[in-house]
Amino acid sequence: MTSSIDQFFKNFFHQTPQLFTAPGRINLIGEHVDYNEGVVMPAAVNYSFTFAMAAGQSDKCNVFAHDLPEGLSFSIYDLNPGETWVNYLMGVLDGFMRRGVTLRGVDVVFGGNVPSGAGMSSSAALCCGFATGLNHLFAAGFGKLELARIAQYAEREFAGVNCGLMDQYASLFGEADSFLLLDCRTLQHEPIRFPSGDVEILLIDSKVKHTLASTAYNQRRQNCEEGVHVLRQKFADVRSLRDVTPAMLAAVRGQLSDETFLRCSYVVGEMQRVQKAATALRTGDLTATGAWMYETHEGLSRQYEVSCAELDFLVALAAAEKTWVPGARLMGGGFGGCTINLVKRPHRHAFIEKVRHNYFAQFKKEPDFYSVKLEAGARPIA
Repeated sequence: MTSSIDQFFKNFFHQTPQLFTAPGRINLIGEHVDYNEGVVMPAAVNYSFTFAMAAGQSDKCNVFAHDLPEGLSFSIYDLNPGETWVNYLMGVLDGFMRRGVTLRGVDVVFGGNVPSGAGMSSSAALCCGFATGLNHLFAAGFGKLELARIAQYAEREFAGVNCGLMDQYASLFGEADSFLLLDCRTLQHEPIRFPSGDVEILLIDSKVKHTLASTAYNQRRQNCEEGVHVLRQKFADVRSLRDVTPAMLAAVRGQLSDETFLRCSYVVGEMQRVQKAATALRTGDLTATGAWMYETHEGLSRQYEVSCAELDFLVALAAAEKTWVPGARLMGGGFGGCTINLVKRPHRHAFIEKVRHNYFAQFKKEPDFYSVKLEAGARPIA
């Protein structure tokens, strides 16, 4: 992929580019808690975007999406959000300029293998890779955390997704063979090595496409904010659901709608599950880690209501074979995308065939399977 993009750039722009890469991400546990200042457990993965980039001499950006293939040109002074992938790149450019960075246009060819809509945060990888490139080309001097904030800004302001910082943080700070126990309040992390051994991480794509910019995602954020507003009337120190215990939530039950109570109950419970899963993972206990993943899926499906029939079906297939699959749940924003599964390698083939057969019989769709390795975050390619 890298050599193909590099060569295409040289042929198209007749110059030698600098190369950068940014990975997609997975999240072992801790879903929908990043924007509630909770603790999550993401990791960068071996699915990524590669960028070939060179600074131009004018204000014009010439960008080519190698995989589509399609390209377009625009001025850095005419950044108008549209309906395509260019939103993300424009948002990153705007984020740099709002921080006082003097930019020129850039020539860009990018491509990759992060599947869109599968829950690996292709949009975050796209923003983080482009931001990493701009940071080097124009010597902006931003650290990884500031680049993550710029990438988040791009998604929020130009793509309309009121996302937390987890996806961008994982794409930039990822470490090989490790999950990041990321505190979304302090924005500090502890790497926890994944004891792969005879267990691999397998993503199963339901082939149901989700749209995180939809009202459903933003509505759940609003539910959480409503819960915090009510809780703060009784508990003055509450800043977010991170500060809330099940007992505190029960104390204001009568002041919350049924929907808001369910959403907040899931988030408060998930924050406790993350800590328990981290404790298990530090000791290499993947059976216990996986049990918390199954419990998370139940909460996402019944309380937060971001699952769908296809995702529930895939997790049920895994749960029926817990000796093969110690953990499984839906991953990402929900409403489609992938499940994440801890699968014992000796049973990998049998499990895949069982899923393929049963899923097609039920939904007349062929799922996709992604074997995932944990990789380093966004960086220049030497």
